[in-house]
Amino acid sequence: MADVKDQISPQSIEAMARDFAAVWPDFDVERFTGRAVDGLDELALMARVRHVASALSDVLPVDPEHAAGLVRAALGAGGLASWTSLAVGEYIAVTMLDRPDLALPLLAEITPRFSAEFAIRPFIDAHVDTTMRQLHEWVEHPDEHVRRLVSEGSRPRLPWGTRLQGLIADPSPTVELLDRLFDDDSEYVRRSVANHLNDIAKDHPALAVEVAERWLAASTHGDFVIRHALRSLVKRGDPAALAVLGFGGAESIRLVELRCEPERLSIGDELTFEFTLVADTDTAAVIDYVVHYQGAKGRKPGKVFKLVTRQLAAGEPVTVRRRHRFAHVSIRTIRPGAHRIEVQANGAVLGGVEFDVVD
Repeated sequence: MADVKDQISPQSIEAMARDFAAVWPDFDVERFTGRAVDGLDELALMARVRHVASALSDVLPVDPEHAAGLVRAALGAGGLASWTSLAVGEYIAVTMLDRPDLALPLLAEITPRFSAEFAIRPFIDAHVDTTMRQLHEWVEHPDEHVRRLVSEGSRPRLPWGTRLQGLIADPSPTVELLDRLFDDDSEYVRRSVANHLNDIAKDHPALAVEVAERWLAASTHGDFVIRHALRSLVKRGDPAALAVLGFGGAESIRLVELRCEPERLSIGDELTFEFTLVADTDTAAVIDYVVHYQGAKGRKPGKVFKLVTRQLAAGEPVTVRRRHRFAHVSIRTIRPGAHRIEVQANGAVLGGVEFDVVD
């Protein structure tokens, strides 16, 4: 499988050069491509974005109005598509940061090509009042990509993006935006809203639950946004979040059997585990499992993995079977030693079992 960073490649850089040369004959194709391709292989995705943006700043006009006109012309000709538009957005964020009057409308034109969610964040930091006014106007924009930019670009903890510390401390300005977007006709927008509220929940759980409860009462598109927005709190077993989604406690749920095999496995192998739950009363249950991996300094806190949501009928056993592979991945190194797997229902750990992972 190709690495995502390779979406920004020598070929896509050459295509970008052609797009600019088509609208500005003075665009130095050779200088730009040579500068942008040099050292590209060693860089991760966002470093490539910054690298190509820097190359653009070397060849596009210094005058921001002239440069903005060329970007707009290339967009109007159908160019600057897909992942390369991230580099154009970064170029705008760096070279036009002092001109939000030019930059923000241009980002609205870029975002349908792929996204401007990273490029808009420096403007939120540097020109918060101006940018927030623009975001409020975009809430009514006819293009779903621009409406999504309102939510996605202002997420306080956007993956791959710089954290917006001001909005982490006080998310109320973006809650006002989300209140106008949570029931948007576009699922693309609604999913972004859910991810944004999930970000807020990591720092302000009570506020997130309050907002989710309000949205649930007003939604015309079902409860997806609320369920997705509260997913981190549900994993943590937050009672208020579970209650909003119609789940009570785990007092009536019993783990009557849990077994796993093998009891000793090598790195890269799969563990198969099976367990049975019985509820004493009819109970809606969010059923997850928790893995405690071995870390460099001992066993780590548990990592929660989703399993199923199930209605448990009183007295009727429910058996769940799952496989879990203990292999190295980009975000986790598997180390030999004692591991533990636990069954969790409605946020409460009902029991667990230990096993060994070896080299």
